[in-house]
Amino acid sequence: MTTRLAVFDCDGTLSDGQAAVCTAMAGAFAGSGLACPPGHAVRRIVGLSLPVALRRLAPEAAPEQVDLLVAAYKDEFFRLRSEGQVHEPLFEGIADLLGRLAARGWTLGVATGKSDRGLSSTLAMHGLSGLFATLQTADRHPSKPDPAMLHAAMAEAGAAPAQTVMIGDTAFDIEMARSAGVRAIGVAWGYHAPEELIAAGAEAVAGTAAELGALIDG
Repeated sequence: MTTRLAVFDCDGTLSDGQAAVCTAMAGAFAGSGLACPPGHAVRRIVGLSLPVALRRLAPEAAPEQVDLLVAAYKDEFFRLRSEGQVHEPLFEGIADLLGRLAARGWTLGVATGKSDRGLSSTLAMHGLSGLFATLQTADRHPSKPDPAMLHAAMAEAGAAPAQTVMIGDTAFDIEMARSAGVRAIGVAWGYHAPEELIAAGAEAVAGTAAELGALIDG
C-alpha cells in the first residue's frame, strides 16, 4: 500500500502560539538593549528558524548581537513556559481533523521552525504526540523554505513526493513544499494572507478545518 503523508506546520497551522512568541521576543530584545520590532513584523517571521528570523528582525545587528538575541529568546521562552504562561491553543477543528485523517490511512508529520523541546511540549499539551510518525524541527535542519525537513519526513515515512502534501500558513511552508516537489495547501487562519500563499504556489487555501480535510483528500 502506498504511504500517503500529510505534513503540517505547527505555529499558525495546528496551534496559535503568536502571543507567546511576541512576548518572548519583546523580552529578548529588551534584555539585549535593542528596540523590539512591532508585533506584526514578529508574526510574519513565525515559521523561520530562530537565527534566520532574528536576522530579519534585526538586520543592522552584528552577528554576535544576533547570537545573543537567539540565546535571550530561548531563555525567555523557557521562563514563560516554566511559569505556565505559554498558551498555544489548537485552532478550531484541528484535533478532529487529525483524528479523521489518521483513521482514513494518512500518515501524519510535522515540519516546524520550533525546537525539538518546543514541539514536544506543544504536542504533549494537546495529547497529540502519538499521532505523528515523523517530526522535523529547526534543531536538525536548515530553515524553511529549504526542503530538508520534507525530504527527511518522506524518508522516515516511506512516502514519495507524489503522495505527500504540506499544509502551512506561511509562504515559507509553501515554498518549501514546492522545492521538495510535493503538494502545497495553505490555511487562512495563520500569519500570512491567503493571497501570499497562492502567489507562493499553494494549490488552494482552506478557510476551515473541514475544508482543509477535503482538500487534503483531493
